[in-house]
Amino acid sequence: MDPSQEIARRRTFAIISHPDAGKTTLTEKFLLYGGALNLAGAVKNRKNQQSTTSDFMELEKQRGISISSTVLQFEYRGCAINLLDTPGHRDFSEDTYRVLTAVDATVMVLDAARGIQEQTLKLFQVCRRRGIPIFTFINKCDRPGKNPIELLDEIEQTLGLKTFPVTWPVGEGADFHGVYDRLGQHLHWFERVSGGAQQAPVTIGELDAPAIREQIPAPIHARLCEEIELLGAAGSAFDAGEILAGKLTPVYFGSAMQNFGVQLLLDGFLDHAPPPAPRAAGPRTVTPSEKPFSAFIFKIQANMDPKHRDRLAFLRICSGKFTRDMQVTHCQSGKKVRLAFSHQLFGQERETVNEAWPGDVLGITGLPDFGIGDTLSEDATIVFDAIPPFAPECFALLHNTDTGSFKRFRTGLEQLLQEKVVQRFTPADGGSIPLLGAVGPLQFDVVGHRLRIEYNAAIRLENMPWTVARWVATSVPTEKFDGLFLGGARLVRDAQERLVLLFQSEWNCNYFAKENPDIPLFATPDLLSV
Repeated sequence: MDPSQEIARRRTFAIISHPDAGKTTLTEKFLLYGGALNLAGAVKNRKNQQSTTSDFMELEKQRGISISSTVLQFEYRGCAINLLDTPGHRDFSEDTYRVLTAVDATVMVLDAARGIQEQTLKLFQVCRRRGIPIFTFINKCDRPGKNPIELLDEIEQTLGLKTFPVTWPVGEGADFHGVYDRLGQHLHWFERVSGGAQQAPVTIGELDAPAIREQIPAPIHARLCEEIELLGAAGSAFDAGEILAGKLTPVYFGSAMQNFGVQLLLDGFLDHAPPPAPRAAGPRTVTPSEKPFSAFIFKIQANMDPKHRDRLAFLRICSGKFTRDMQVTHCQSGKKVRLAFSHQLFGQERETVNEAWPGDVLGITGLPDFGIGDTLSEDATIVFDAIPPFAPECFALLHNTDTGSFKRFRTGLEQLLQEKVVQRFTPADGGSIPLLGAVGPLQFDVVGHRLRIEYNAAIRLENMPWTVARWVATSVPTEKFDGLFLGGARLVRDAQERLVLLFQSEWNCNYFAKENPDIPLFATPDLLSV
C-alpha cells in the first residue's frame, strides 16, 4: 500500500456555523449523498423521522442542538472522509475550538436570511488564525432571504475573504428549485422530496437546453443569465492556490433540508480541499509523509455508548502509519503504551480498525492517563504544540446532596474534568465544595444531566456571581493578598495550583489592575510563560 496515495485521499474537515443555520442537517445530508446513510434524519425530528447520526446524546435529542463534537468517517469517490460535526451554540464553543485544531479545512454554513452571525464570526477568526481553508454553504435558499449579491458582499466586507460563487441560486424562496454550476456550466433543477430523507431527483443540462427551459419561468431564466454575466465580469476569479491559503472562499448555494445543492458542495469540496497538512511541534514541523507515527489527542469523552461505558480519546494522526497493537510513547509522561483498542467512529457507533493514516481520526480506549493536547509518537522527541486553553465566564458550586452517592459523584466529576467539559477551582484559603468554571451556562446543564443520568449521582448547582477570570503571575506569592481589598473578587487556585482571581465584571477587573499594578494578571494560563 502506497503511503503517499493513502495520505493524498484523506479529507479531514469540520462544519461550523451559528446555531440553527443548518449545520447538523448538512452533516446528515453529506452522509446521505456520500452513501453512508440510506435515510437522513432531522435535528428536530418528528415521529416518522429518525434522529440525526451526529446528535446521539440524550440531551442533544431533547433540545435539538449539538452539545458535543462528533466524528463521522466514510468513503466517497475514492476519498477517506473524516467529518467532524461541531456544536454551534457559543456555550460549547470550547469543544469546537479544540476540534478546529484537528482539521485541515472547514465548511462554514450561513443562513440565507441572516448572513454572518456572532458565533460564525468567532469561529471564522479561529480558522483564520490557523490558516484553515474555508468553503461556504449558504443554506435555506428555499426560504425568504437576503439577495445573493448582498450575501457575497457581507462575506467580503465582514470577513475580509474574497468570494467565488461556484453555484448560483435559480429563483428564491418558494420559487427556488435549482443552482447553476459556474465551473461545470450546467444547471441543476431539483424536485422536492417530502421531509428531505432521500436524495432529491435532479435534471441537469445546459442553461439553454430545452428540458431546462421548459421548467424555468422566463423571468427567472432571464434574471439568471444576467446575474451569471455580471459575476463573470465583476467577480473574483477561481484560484485554487488562494483557496488553500485561506484568502478566497468557494461559495455554494442550496437547501440542506430539501437536498438542493448538497452533492455539488460535497463534490466541490473533495476536488479542492487539501489533504492532511503539516503540524507544528515546537521548533520543528512534522509532515504527514514522515515515517514515525505521531498523533495528538483533541477530545476525550466517556459513556458515548451505554453498552460500552468506557473512556474514548479522539486521536488525530499527523504522520506515519497506525497499526493496531503498536507501541508508542506518551510524550507528556515518557511512558510506553500499547494502542490495542482502536476504533473507527461513526457518531456513537464504532468498529475495530487495524490500520490508519495521517488525517484519520481514531478512538482509543483502555488508557486512562491521556489528556487533551497530549502527543503519542514513535519518536519521543515529537511534542505537538499545546491546544490553547480558554478562560471560563460562568461559575457554580457543585453540591453533592446525597452522601450515599459520593463515590459515584466523585467518579463522574473526575471524568468530566478529564474531558474538560468544565474546569475546577479551589478557594486559596481552603474549601471542599468544588467550584466549576465554564464558557457558558449550558455547560452546567450538561454536567448536571450527565452526573444524574450516567453516574446516578445526586447533585445541586449553585450559580456564583463571577464572570471574569484572571491568572496571577507566578512571581506573586499568596501572602501578597493578605489584607488586600479585593472588591468582591475571589482568590482561587486552578487544577495546576496556579493562582486565579475571579471578578464580577470587567470593570471590577480593570479597577483592581489599576489599583494594584504590581500584581500582573493574564487572561489565560498559557500567557503566564510568555
